Amino acid sequence: MSTPESKLVLTKVSARQADVVKRNTALRYVWKHRYMYLMLIPAVIYYIVYHYVPMYGAIIAFKDFSITKGIMGSPWVGFEHFKYLFGLDKFWSVFWNTVQISLLRLVFGFPLPLIVALLLNEVRQQLFKRSIQTIIYLPHFISWVILGGLMVNLLALDSGAVNAMLHSIGIGPIGFMSDASYFRGTLIGSMMWKEFGWGTVIYMAALAAVNPQLYEAAMMDGANRWKRMLHITLPGIKSTIIIILILRLGSMMEAGFEQILILYNPAVYSVSDIIDTYVYRIGVTEGQFSVAAAVGLFKSVINFTLLIIANRLARMTGEQGIY
Repeated sequence: MSTPESKLVLTKVSARQADVVKRNTALRYVWKHRYMYLMLIPAVIYYIVYHYVPMYGAIIAFKDFSITKGIMGSPWVGFEHFKYLFGLDKFWSVFWNTVQISLLRLVFGFPLPLIVALLLNEVRQQLFKRSIQTIIYLPHFISWVILGGLMVNLLALDSGAVNAMLHSIGIGPIGFMSDASYFRGTLIGSMMWKEFGWGTVIYMAALAAVNPQLYEAAMMDGANRWKRMLHITLPGIKSTIIIILILRLGSMMEAGFEQILILYNPAVYSVSDIIDTYVYRIGVTEGQFSVAAAVGLFKSVINFTLLIIANRLARMTGEQGIY
């Protein structure tokens, strides 16, 4: 007859055996896919060196940092830098500029690659389809330094080709780069033109995984192209759309530092100065490293919070999310 003590011993032994089985299963899985894990090593090293190790430096946001004293030698000041920032009108100005530009980038930039991918998916001539794909994603590989120079030459108020064309039809000149009412539109439009092709490639890869037999069955049932797209294509790439949306929401406070730094000027600071450019000016050019770190930490906390919320909402809808 078994006693409570013997049952407890058997339970512990069973739990230990289950742990051993799980560990062996995990090791066998890793060994089976060892080459995949080896390919991950460079990416893991990159993120450790450039993303995790620098987190140590975030503590200067809570210190009166001095280069001569170093990070550990500088005195602690607690949340004084955050109180100073939140009391500045300039900080809230760049904060709302960041939010507005990020929302515009999301609203106009997120659906465009999806729409173009759905349109290209309906093209049956492969040569034409591949040519269009190549043309639209080439700008992704051109740096903003080069594109900025091209835009300045094309959109210049006096000598730009675009204003010359507008002047010929009785419009303009328009200060695309110098007028605050037009500059945000210029930012969003140039961002969409540069990046939508790359997003289209991601969606096209997801579309290639949709089972073609589903389309054949739908055609036999009399479904037109719109219904096939609505009931087969979009559900088939729903997980990809959700993941990309989560990642975009998780970087909402990233409003395009490199693009804005190259294109903006003092005449449009009121609508284009964002958190990243503000940190660059006060941190690099003015040497206020602790204040710049406080701003960057504040932005990272917001991005992290948005990422958690977006992932949670995705899981509530039945998707896996990113973790």
